[in-house]
Amino acid sequence: MKLTANLSWLYTEFDFKDRLDACAQDGFRHAECMFPYDYPAELLRDKALEAGVQWVLINAPAGDWGKGERGLASSPSRRDEFKRSTEQAVNYATALGVRKVHVLAGVVNSNDEQSMRAAWNCYEKNLLWLASTMKTEAIDWLIEPINRFDVPGYLLSRQADAHELLSRLNQPNLGVQMDLYHCLRTEGEVLNALSEYLPSGRVKHMQLAGAPNRDEPGASEYAPVYAHLKMLGYNGHMGCEYRPKAGTRDGLGWIRSTGFSGTMETFET
Repeated sequence: MKLTANLSWLYTEFDFKDRLDACAQDGFRHAECMFPYDYPAELLRDKALEAGVQWVLINAPAGDWGKGERGLASSPSRRDEFKRSTEQAVNYATALGVRKVHVLAGVVNSNDEQSMRAAWNCYEKNLLWLASTMKTEAIDWLIEPINRFDVPGYLLSRQADAHELLSRLNQPNLGVQMDLYHCLRTEGEVLNALSEYLPSGRVKHMQLAGAPNRDEPGASEYAPVYAHLKMLGYNGHMGCEYRPKAGTRDGLGWIRSTGFSGTMETFET
């Protein structure tokens, strides 16, 4: 298991380009972010090389974030924009050496049954197009169930729906990004979900945060999670996608208290 610093959430006390050095100083050797597109890919690649950090995950462009858009994949009227967004993601992923790209589903009016059906149909068609078109790219395209407390109306909110969809599509370059925070908020617990879904092989990236405030992971929640992940033999990445209560470094003690310090090459906090 490899802890991964999400630089859209952590080290925000530093300029984005300097967050790679900051996380490396604290022992992180892997990084992810939501949207890297404000910076040239080559600059972020070179900064990571200098810091000794490997980029592992980015999101595809997801529409106008500031206006509340949370993905393009389920919008029938924006399929061309969705396709362009994945092409941009490929360009960045290739430059950064990233092998995992999260494709956000989008927000839908859940009170309109016709809109919901159209959104699910579009989502499935776009994912199938993506998997087929990008077969030659060394990228896993990930979908993530996101809780509707934080993002009201988000199309995909339950682990079971994500796995049912990908099982039906049966494409090797599609996978689930299992964020344990969203799982806790939506479904209330994670140990049974881990036991059910990790053996499927469809979980290709994981993330964590404390619930319900999305701050530092608590020992009472995550020490059992760490033990369970070890028992299940998970050896992938675990993205730290949480909002620090104070400075990032002041809150890193959770890594030791939960047992995750064993996943870090160095950890001095």
